[in-house]
Amino acid sequence: MSDDPYRGPRSALEAAAERRGIDDPNPNGGPRVARVPNSHVHDTFEVGGLETKRDESLLEAILADRDGVSAASATQRNGTVGVHHDPSVSRDDLRGELESHGLAVAPGDEAFASRRASQFASARVAVAVLFGLMVATPYVAVLYPTRLEWLFYDPVTVEYLRSILDSRVATHFFVNLATLSGVAFLVACGPTIRRAVAAATEGRITRELAFVGGVCAVFGYSTLAAFTGFGGAVHYDLVAYAVAGVTVWTHFATEEASVEQRATESDAVVSGRESEADADVDDRVALTDGGR
Repeated sequence: MSDDPYRGPRSALEAAAERRGIDDPNPNGGPRVARVPNSHVHDTFEVGGLETKRDESLLEAILADRDGVSAASATQRNGTVGVHHDPSVSRDDLRGELESHGLAVAPGDEAFASRRASQFASARVAVAVLFGLMVATPYVAVLYPTRLEWLFYDPVTVEYLRSILDSRVATHFFVNLATLSGVAFLVACGPTIRRAVAAATEGRITRELAFVGGVCAVFGYSTLAAFTGFGGAVHYDLVAYAVAGVTVWTHFATEEASVEQRATESDAVVSGRESEADADVDDRVALTDGGR
């Protein structure tokens, strides 16, 4: 196998475009516009091997040049390819077309579900990072100076900030911090929380259960310190940092197996999935705009 898993697919796409006399498309020319007959159907595939915008444009041009295909869209970011085609062109034919260009096509009809899951995961990362920054900003501006007065500020400024925290204004200040960090935790770590609750119900100790329990403990401690006479330190910042860190790590460092790995599953596993799908003859159809 080549050291560069994308070198083969790119070369195959370029060679196919050259054989068919297709001009090198402009990857920055915007989305392709095509008229799709009402009788045409749509299929979505999950593929691996697309790396650049040029790869997307080449594949779209090659597929659109095929007889029976009215429009095609490829999205490297989500690893999906959508094809509008005549019913006489089967899904297997299109799959063979994609594989003939060196692309790895995932078995089954899971492209739309995978794409939607990827979008939700990206949204959770955005929530964790943005809400984390919204929590960190007031901490940097108000709370950290009172805890690290020797590092940045003179005593007069520190006493002024402490007077603010001792006033009634502090209640609204901490309410905002509690809301931001709590929402970030519930939204960004929703799947993690559900798995942790399931593990706790089954009596299993997992890392996710430890993480959720630790965050809840810090959040509860901070709430007591902020709104009662407990007198402890308020650490909503630690909640926000933990949520952002774990969410980003989960998304980028421990993501699910790649499409190439799923495409090389054993024939026994694939045939097993196909036999389960025989009960529903119709393929699931998902619309796609190419991600643009």
